[in-house]
Amino acid sequence: MDFALTEQQELIRKEVAALARSFSLDYWLEKDKKAEYPWDWVKTFAQAGWLGMIIPEEYGGSGLGVTEASLMLYEICAAGAGTSGASPIHFYVFPPMPVVKHGAEALKQKYLPRIATGEIVMSFGVTEPNAGTDTSRIVTRAEHAGDRFIVNGRKVWNTNAREATHMLLLARTAPREAAKPFGGMTLFFTEFDRSKITVREIEKLGRAAVDSNEIFIDGLEVPVENVVGEVGKGFYHLLDSLNPERILTGIEAVGIGRAALERAVQYAKDRVVFDRPIGQNQAIAHPLALAWAKLEQAELMCLKAAWLFDNGRPCGAEANTAKLLAAEAGFEACDAALQTHGGYGYAKEFYVERLWREIRLYKIAPVSQQMVLNYLSEHVLGLPKSY
Repeated sequence: MDFALTEQQELIRKEVAALARSFSLDYWLEKDKKAEYPWDWVKTFAQAGWLGMIIPEEYGGSGLGVTEASLMLYEICAAGAGTSGASPIHFYVFPPMPVVKHGAEALKQKYLPRIATGEIVMSFGVTEPNAGTDTSRIVTRAEHAGDRFIVNGRKVWNTNAREATHMLLLARTAPREAAKPFGGMTLFFTEFDRSKITVREIEKLGRAAVDSNEIFIDGLEVPVENVVGEVGKGFYHLLDSLNPERILTGIEAVGIGRAALERAVQYAKDRVVFDRPIGQNQAIAHPLALAWAKLEQAELMCLKAAWLFDNGRPCGAEANTAKLLAAEAGFEACDAALQTHGGYGYAKEFYVERLWREIRLYKIAPVSQQMVLNYLSEHVLGLPKSY
């Protein structure tokens, strides 16, 4: 059993960390305050060649795996960028996966090189207002009409819709009743045609710099050649990218927890109350030490799940467990960091309150902690399905 990173992986960590830390915490404070998309951040990562991490080399990418992508996203979050910095880069890693694995050659040739350079800005349209976690209940409809499909419907929690040029979109091409619950859905890679798509931004708790939206689709035309994989098999094609998404969000949560912990430890060393540093008090030191231990545990599970995926092994249990543990560990670390700062933890200028707000998302998305436990109960422990 070897826990060492390869020379290339160590280089990725070092270079991404240096690049990410070249953007100050004040930069992210300002982006959050003004709700501005971090375009200069994205362009810097594009110029350095990081956006094509998982795109095969023949399409202009690096052809690396989920492990390398995890290391990149970890360092981004550990630098203090939080979800505001991770999400724009995350969308160059997760949504393209079904295209890489199931897309026709012409589709790959047309779009993957442009994703790798950052020319394409990705969005992801699966969740619907009345479906939520039960994806089989989506009602957005794609009607076959000659050489194209006509799409009508609604999606919610669509990230990047204000900036997106393209979208990975799941829609029904056959009624749920006419097929198995998860059959009859088709995956499309489509241009984000704003003459056919109305975007309504959702005001939310954190990550103001990166938009979340409800979108209304009215007569969107998608050429048949933009179908990803087989018609009616879209949900199953999407499944191939769900485990990586759980791994990637898990490692992001670990990184955010590390960034908050780093701030808190330094503050505990520097802050003197009653003539001694507050870090000398076990009531301060022990929660921080426990947070460190839980982050270590979660990071190991994330990297194990990534290794399993990259080596073609089953990783459903590990990927879900990684997300579960990391979301909890990341939140506990941010909460302990905020508490360590006392009243100053509530002040934006000390930076941890933004991380505290952003980390809360990871207990909800991309799958809730409760649904992860349902998965483990049923698929690992063999207990009866509860829903």
